[in-house]
Amino acid sequence: MKKVGIILVNYKEYATRFLKDCRDSLRGQNYPDFKVYIVDNAATAESEEYLQENFVEAKIIKNENNDGFAKGNNDGIKTALADGCDYILLLNMDTIIEPGALAEMVKTAETDKKIGAVQARLMIFGEKNKINSLGNVTHFLGFGYSLGYGQEWKGEITKAKDIMYPSGAAVLFKKEALSEVGLFDEKYWMYNEDQELGWRLWLAGWHCVLAPEAVVYHKYEFSRSISKYYWMDRNRLLAIFECYEPFTLILIMPALLIMELGLTLFSIQSGWFNEKLKVWNYFLSYDNWEYIKKARARNQGLRKVKDKELARLVTGKIWYQEVNDWKLRLINPIFNAYWQLARAVLKFF
Repeated sequence: MKKVGIILVNYKEYATRFLKDCRDSLRGQNYPDFKVYIVDNAATAESEEYLQENFVEAKIIKNENNDGFAKGNNDGIKTALADGCDYILLLNMDTIIEPGALAEMVKTAETDKKIGAVQARLMIFGEKNKINSLGNVTHFLGFGYSLGYGQEWKGEITKAKDIMYPSGAAVLFKKEALSEVGLFDEKYWMYNEDQELGWRLWLAGWHCVLAPEAVVYHKYEFSRSISKYYWMDRNRLLAIFECYEPFTLILIMPALLIMELGLTLFSIQSGWFNEKLKVWNYFLSYDNWEYIKKARARNQGLRKVKDKELARLVTGKIWYQEVNDWKLRLINPIFNAYWQLARAVLKFF
């Protein structure tokens, strides 16, 4: 029986809002060998006491600073691997996991040596037949979004299915896969770190899959905070600069420049132009390009799969379910046609 380390990350009052329901669902798992690790970001004496009192069997890892979602998970993963865990389950604290879900995810991972990551079927808590994520999709310009969000689950997926990248809200990783490709890139801080790690797994020849029978309910709340736009916009650009082959970057560059112009206009209209300026400022820094160069060398050094093979998992349509904008609906067919043409060209390289 393989041992599973389950990682939860707390931040400030997050545990007081969500821990008890998550804890009870973990205690109800029918998988016999797992250990829970709670990483307490921005830890205080009060938060530590609360976690210890309310999840006595969990191991608490204190981070007095708020070092971000990526580092918080990495700290938990490192501790679990050092304790001899064979699998790592990352689970958002605002989730409720069905009793057989952990066992189903491990079972799915064991069906194929190439599977490196298994995402649960994420459903919206309170609307139990509504989908939160059936795996995540990458747009060719780096945007990431959830497959099926808000749609009704009709049981149309009955077996493990390839996905571009798994949501960090409920994903099981094989120890061997993480040992080869590494953990989350902590430069990402939050947002798109799961996208970049999933991309890295595919480059190295591992598969990311959805386990449709492993069900997790997510108390998902979309946040419109201004700072979110900076991290999402900066990080999607980091991902494509670090993960694409050189020719693919050249191929998508005209579309990328057009998108940058459109996003600039959108940022002015939406009140986050200052965040867009911060993104540009980030990419004008020599030190940041030194980091990108090293991260790109790391990712390309793993490469066993060419972009023309991964293109099937990349989309030309942007579907941000929370953003219903006519300009997005207008531009989608144009960018989709561009990507279909780019995919046809990639087949020759």
